[in-house]
Amino acid sequence: MRTARRVRLLAAAGTAVAALALTACQNGTGTRDEGASLPPSAATASTASTPDPSGTPGGGTGTGTGTATGGGGSSAAPVSGTATKTPKSNGNGGGSGSGSAAVLCNGSNTAVTVQPLSRPLNHMLITVRNTGTRTCHLTYYPVLRFDEMQWVPRPAEETHPQAVTTLAPGESGYAGVLLSAADGSGDGGTTGRRLTVAFQGTTPNSDGGASATPSLPAKGMYYDSSLQVTYWQQDRGDALDW
Repeated sequence: MRTARRVRLLAAAGTAVAALALTACQNGTGTRDEGASLPPSAATASTASTPDPSGTPGGGTGTGTGTATGGGGSSAAPVSGTATKTPKSNGNGGGSGSGSAAVLCNGSNTAVTVQPLSRPLNHMLITVRNTGTRTCHLTYYPVLRFDEMQWVPRPAEETHPQAVTTLAPGESGYAGVLLSAADGSGDGGTTGRRLTVAFQGTTPNSDGGASATPSLPAKGMYYDSSLQVTYWQQDRGDALDW
């Protein structure tokens, strides 16, 4: 009796196992090998090395246009290319160079020369070359003084330019000077041995900075009461054609 009962129990167990196996095959997936489970340390490393699709900085090492290394849940901003240093201001609106804020032209940042001319008759040309590193403005007209002269030559108003004469580093500006009347109508004629060229500021007759004392020919320059100057010109021809 006991033997027959044990056989029936074993048979029933076998039937149940077979039924379970049949059910697993009928769900369409079959039997799958899940592989070995990762140890906790490896699982953590795998999670940390996976990029965050949201772009939010994480606590590991990420790569972008540059490399930013974080730690402890914080991250530095990505670095892109080579950093560019912003020039410091020198107190005059920018650094050196022609792209900086312009200054006034005067005797400290220019080279001034004078040249007597045969044509037009009794004329002289003043040339101012920007020797500085910044663009400069030649405002109004030069204020001339021969020796200890007590009066200021008047400007030729018809030579007033459309815009302020502006010199980039290395460029030159010009002014023409009528020294004496060709018909002898001027009076008080004398020979000047020393010439001072003064510069004006941003308003008429204001101080524009250091004056210049260009060299004169050895015999000096003859002038009379007809002495007159042009406004500063960008073009040499405009300083002579008046």
